[in-house]
Amino acid sequence: MASMKQDELKEYEASCQALQQGKRSLLLSTLSEAGVPEISYAPYWRNEQGEFCIFVSRLAAHTMNLLANPVCSVLFIEDETESRNLFARERLSYRCEVEEAHTDSAGYVSTLDSMEAHLGATVQLLRGLPDFHLFKLKPQSGSYVVGFGKAFEVDPVNNSLSHLNVDRLKG
Repeated sequence: MASMKQDELKEYEASCQALQQGKRSLLLSTLSEAGVPEISYAPYWRNEQGEFCIFVSRLAAHTMNLLANPVCSVLFIEDETESRNLFARERLSYRCEVEEAHTDSAGYVSTLDSMEAHLGATVQLLRGLPDFHLFKLKPQSGSYVVGFGKAFEVDPVNNSLSHLNVDRLKG
């Protein structure tokens, strides 16, 4: 299979960015202390370093999971009602390392201020609750799928795409 043209790749990079930026929450896959996978969601804000910042309650299973196993996956996916084919929904996923930001850490207050500006006044309410934790999900690798034969690796640093094709997977 011939390699993808640069202008076509740039269009896919723009679509990939639009998918992520068009969502204010992410699907979150975590592992319990016993290694049991769980999926949930959380509103997020993406900071200048490319980290997904989430502010979540200790009452939620995913919070306890992140504290026990500081790794996760996040997913952004096209809505079913917008998809032409349910087997080929546009989706972007990242495998992430997780770091908890403590109340006395640098940037804690400014991160929550930015989250409030992006996500609304509910963040202000949650800031006063003692069971909420701020996590930074740091993408280590990613993938973007647009349809059949249109799969890409995502560089989490610069969000550039590398086309995956059958020839590349051989060997």
